Amino acid sequence: MSHRRILSSLAGLSATALAAAALAVPTFAAAFPIASAPATTSTTSTEASRAAYVGSPQDEAATKAFYNAVMKSARAKFAQQAKSGKKVAAVTVTYAVDAPTFRSQINSSTSIWNSSVSNVKLVEGSNYDFYYTEGNDSRGSYASTDGHGSGYIFLDYAQAQQYDPTRITAHETGHVLGLPDHYPGPCSELMSGGGPGPSCTNPYPDATERSKVNNLWANGIAAPSQAAFHAAK
Repeated sequence: MSHRRILSSLAGLSATALAAAALAVPTFAAAFPIASAPATTSTTSTEASRAAYVGSPQDEAATKAFYNAVMKSARAKFAQQAKSGKKVAAVTVTYAVDAPTFRSQINSSTSIWNSSVSNVKLVEGSNYDFYYTEGNDSRGSYASTDGHGSGYIFLDYAQAQQYDPTRITAHETGHVLGLPDHYPGPCSELMSGGGPGPSCTNPYPDATERSKVNNLWANGIAAPSQAAFHAAK
């Protein structure tokens, strides 16, 4: 699915809102293997991109809006299913993929989270709550909102060359589920991000992180006021 098609499929947006959303989304770069890149595209890990994954000033309001947008959409779907008499054990959060370079990592992240928690499930689909995209950005990888009721996770090529890309993807997805950053934490904590350094490749949430996500999404109802939000730079 192309970047433009994802933007144009945002339901209920006016032409003006779509234009604003397009400006708010990072530029989509052509896919290429993480290990190699076109000569015209810099994939050198910069100080700024490294800082984005190990701790930098965050825009809390923007990411809270992202989380709330995903929550609102997921709750609405859950309510519809319940109203139809369908018994639902977990809330489904649907995503789309506009990041072909990271397809394997996104699949792994989804599998990791779905096997780690029971009250919320990630599913790829067309009626999505958020999407993944990719490219080069000096800010590194991040989760953000487009300001119009939809969120995205941006995965940075250069950052993924220095840090484990599956850990990055699972880490950013953790923010969608309501987890905050905890950069001082050990490698065993997924949300410590790049804090433990590039040698840390653990893509799994620990027991405390799993418990927090399950509590946030308990009985199909999350508690936004209890969640701490990772910010888009």
